[in-house]
Parts: sequence; structure tokens; C-alpha cells
Amino acid sequence: MHRESDKALLRRFEPVLRYSPHERFFPIDVDAYVRDCSLWVYDPGRGPELLVPKGELTLERLGEFRFQGFHGLPYLKFIEPVSPAQMATYRLKQVREDLSEGRRRKRFRAETGRLARVGYVSRLVDALFSITLLARGRVTGDTAVAAGFAYERLIEEGARYVYYGRVVRRNGWIVLQYWFFYAFNDWRSGFYGANDHEADWEGVCIYLWEDETGVLKAEWIACAAHDEAGNDLRRRWDDPDLEKIEDHPVVYAAAGSHANYFQPGEYLAELKLAFLTPLGRMLDKVRKFQQSLFGKKQDRALRHPSEFFIRVPFIDYAAADGAAIGPGQSRVWSEPCLLDPVPSWAFSYRGLWGYYARDPASGEDAPAGPLYNRDGTMRLSWYDPVGWAGLSDALPPGIEVERSRQAKARAEKADETLQKQAAEQKEALINLSIEARAMHAHTHLKSAYRDHQAKMREKSGTLDEMHEQIASNKAMLEALDLHLKALDSGGRPSPRAHLRRPHLPASDVELRLSRLAETWAAISIGLAVMGLVALMLFAQDHLREGVAALAFTLVAIEAGFRRRLQRLIAGITVGLALACSVVIVYEFLWEILLSLVLLVSAHLLVQNLRELWRR
Repeated sequence: MHRESDKALLRRFEPVLRYSPHERFFPIDVDAYVRDCSLWVYDPGRGPELLVPKGELTLERLGEFRFQGFHGLPYLKFIEPVSPAQMATYRLKQVREDLSEGRRRKRFRAETGRLARVGYVSRLVDALFSITLLARGRVTGDTAVAAGFAYERLIEEGARYVYYGRVVRRNGWIVLQYWFFYAFNDWRSGFYGANDHEADWEGVCIYLWEDETGVLKAEWIACAAHDEAGNDLRRRWDDPDLEKIEDHPVVYAAAGSHANYFQPGEYLAELKLAFLTPLGRMLDKVRKFQQSLFGKKQDRALRHPSEFFIRVPFIDYAAADGAAIGPGQSRVWSEPCLLDPVPSWAFSYRGLWGYYARDPASGEDAPAGPLYNRDGTMRLSWYDPVGWAGLSDALPPGIEVERSRQAKARAEKADETLQKQAAEQKEALINLSIEARAMHAHTHLKSAYRDHQAKMREKSGTLDEMHEQIASNKAMLEALDLHLKALDSGGRPSPRAHLRRPHLPASDVELRLSRLAETWAAISIGLAVMGLVALMLFAQDHLREGVAALAFTLVAIEAGFRRRLQRLIAGITVGLALACSVVIVYEFLWEILLSLVLLVSAHLLVQNLRELWRR
């Protein structure tokens, strides 16, 4: 049977991307972008150095670039600072667009403050993150304006809406990779997000399998979101959350960040701070040591301590009423650009695809290309797209049926062998038992009798282990048989059985917060810090009581806004009761122990007397 070409496969399943009406940057071809960039290298000892000026750089020249050295980091620079005249022109253009058709265009406004959706700890981490932004490397405020100018110029000069495609065949899966390149990410300046940076590579993967008749069927789709990996990135093709137009899945790109989601809505995005990774690893080791010390198994569903301490909350706004690119839309994809064979500009250039802001948190630095991470190592999504989506231990349905039959055959053969060994072991045990009974009471056979007794105990223990394994094998065979019957009948587990912390939009209940609650969320951390400072300055003699009162006030106000006041009161009541119990036990420990001893003695006395009276 003729196999479809890679390009035809990519075309057949290419996704439809939907954007917010306020999105300013869309996927374009990298050739136009690179021709508008300059190439630099940053060395900690010498600072930034220009290698190729703007207007002289091409994809071919970028692919030929080889930087020798361990300390230098090559990067592209797309944006030059805008002049006051350009800024004024941009503002004037915005006003004209707003006043077009005699009405003001609706500007982006966050409907619900992001801080109102998280607790005090997340707000404190967010405040610290915002403060560090003043000191660490960042993209300047006018860069987004300049990027808007440059992007519009590229579009006017003929830049296309394009994706970069790749087909990977591995473990029975046919993986269709779609890479989208954005000239700029204005998440912070445009949508109150975590960062702004030049260049942005995002991706979507579709996982196909071929049935016994040679028909290709889509099974999974995975969407890139903030450098995450694992099961939560993917949805099964029959998941009701996944919207499709014929064979084309619909993906919603978040405004500014370009993270991809399966449904429109507002998503809580928790960004990991890379410079605190060593602290997270140390906490992970402490947690594992505690588990090994107390013999507890690790619960994979629980987040690591690092995820609690080094993540900052932000909101991704994935709207459905903006521009759309894809089949049947007002904007369509140009001819896909294949990344197989890998072009030299993607394989040879390991530097950043935009400005290097020298940000310790890495958020303001541009990303590397589709193959590499910022540190030059290869992306997991590139070298193992199956493992990136958590499918390393999963097989296509057709292959799973055959492999399940093979597993059942192996289990049956192993069980047959074990049954035979158990029968032999049992026969040997019976023979030893007969010989031992024959030797019993014969003084001259005392030593041989003891040897037989030891052998009997050993074989009896081995036989018990074999019977236990046989019972386990039987249960496994029954499970495999049921699994095969379910597969043969077309039965499947829930399409969401693999999800642990799925990306889901905020519900109407979560978004239904009052303006007062949003205001409190915005000022609560500042007020808490000022209150603590006031206590340390004016009430040092009552610092403990003051801190307790301040904490209670903050928690009570938050509980009131979230309609959890009754739960808070109940929790405080239970906590006080436990605390009182601990105090009572501590103060009267000796008396309590003596009372317990008397009660146990009385119980034993009564039980023994009852036994005596019943004789």
C-alpha cells in the first residue's frame, strides 16, 4: 500500500489555531525574521560582541555559524530601541484604530485579578518575583512596541503564516510534529504575564497508528505549554474536550505567551524559577529521605516540594473570538516547511533566537530553536516526542492487542513451568517425609533424621512460595484475559484516565469574584508586610501575640471572600481542641499512664474471673 508522504500527512491533520482578539503576533517563516536580525555573542569576560550586522544575516549563514568556546552564548537581536517619534506614531495609530468606525475598539482587560485566584504564599512569591524584575535582566518596556512595528513590516513584505513540520516513526507511533515560530512574546507587557522576550517556538504533536488494514488513525494530541512535559499535555482523539474540524484539531493559543490549550478560557499558569532549581532538588532529596526513613512509598500524583516553593502564578488568556489560522479559516497555512532532513540553521545553530537579557530566571531571555534548550542541550520534545507526551509505556491500540496476547502466552508458559516445578517439589517433599517417618525412633539414624527434617523445612518453604506465585499468576492471567476481551470488543478506558493535573480553564464559580476581593488580593501582601514592620517597631513586647492576631485577621478576611468562613471556624475549633489535648497530656502524663495501667489491670482481672466462673 502506498504510504502518504510526510508533507501530505502533515497537511491532512494540520491544526487550526485560534487566538485572542488582542493577539498581535502570529506564526511566520523564520527566513523573513532572520534576515531582519543581527547575530551577536555574549562572553562574560568581554560582554556582547556583534558578529553579523542587521541586513547581512541569512538562514544559510546562520547554519554555517560555529562558535568555539565554553563561555560565549550566541544570540540573535531582532529589535532596536524605538525613537520618541516612532513611539508617538505608534500611539497615534492606536488612537486612530480605536476611533475607526466611530466607536472605540475594546482593549484587553483582565476580567478577574490573577492574585485573587491563589493564596497568600503564591502572592508572596509573586511579589518577590516582581521585585527581582527591577534588578535582573529584562526586556525594556518599549521593545513590544518596536516588535509590533517590525512584525507589521515583515507581514507587509510578504512573511507567510507557516509551520515547520516533522514526522517521527517510533514505538509503533507516527508522530506529526508542528512547530510554530513567533517573532515576539508580549505576555508581560500586553497581558500581565511573566515575561516578554524576542522569538517564541511553540508546538503541537499528533500521534497516529496504523491498523491491520493499513488505515492511519489519530489517537492522541499533545500541546506545548511553558516547557512542560508529561501526561497532562495530551488528550485522546475522542476526548469531548478536544474540538475538531474534520481531521483538524482546534487549538487555542494564549494571548502573548502562545501556550497552547484544548479549550478557550483562562488558565492558571505556574512558572518555575530556574535559578531556584538547586533548592528544589535539595527539598526533593529531603522528601525522599523522609519517605525511606518511615518506609512510605512515593506518591507520584503529589507535586515535589520544589513545585510548591519555586513556582509563580500567572494567567493565560486563551480566547476563542480572535483570528484563526488553518483549514477553512480566513487565514490559512502556507506550504509547510519540512524539518526532515534537518536544515543546517536548525541543527548547527544552538544559540538563542532573540535577545539575551541575561535574566537569572531565564524568562526574559529568548528561547533556542526547535531542537535545543537555552543551554544548548537537545529538547526532549525533539529527540523523544513519544516520551515528552508521557507515552513511553503506551502502545498503539493495534500493537497493544498483539503484545497483550504475547504477554498472556508468556504468562501461561511461565505458569505451566511453575506448576511442573511445584509438582516435582511436592513429590520430593513427600519422599523425604516418608523416609523421615521410617527413620523415626531409630537412634543410629538420628543425624540423618535431622538432615531430612531440615531439607523438609526448606522444600516446604519453597513449595509455599511456589503456590503463592501460582496464585499470583492465576490472577494475572485472569486480568490479561479480561483485558484482551475488552480490547477485542472495542472497550477502552476513559479518555482522561491518564490525567493527573490537567490544564483546565477556570470555571464560572472561580471567576465569580467581587471587585472587593480582587482589590484585597492586590493589597494583602503589602498590608501584611507593613503590619509586620509596624509590630516590630511599636509592639516588640507583644510581637508573638501581634503576629498571631495579624495572621488570623488575614486568614479570616480571605476565608470570608472565598465563602469558607464556617470551614475556617471549624478548623480553628478542631485545632484548639487538639492543642488543648496535647497540653493536658503533657501536664498530666504520669497520672494518665497510671490510670491506663489500672484500667488494663482491671480488664485482665475481670476476664480471668469470668473464665474461672464458667468452669
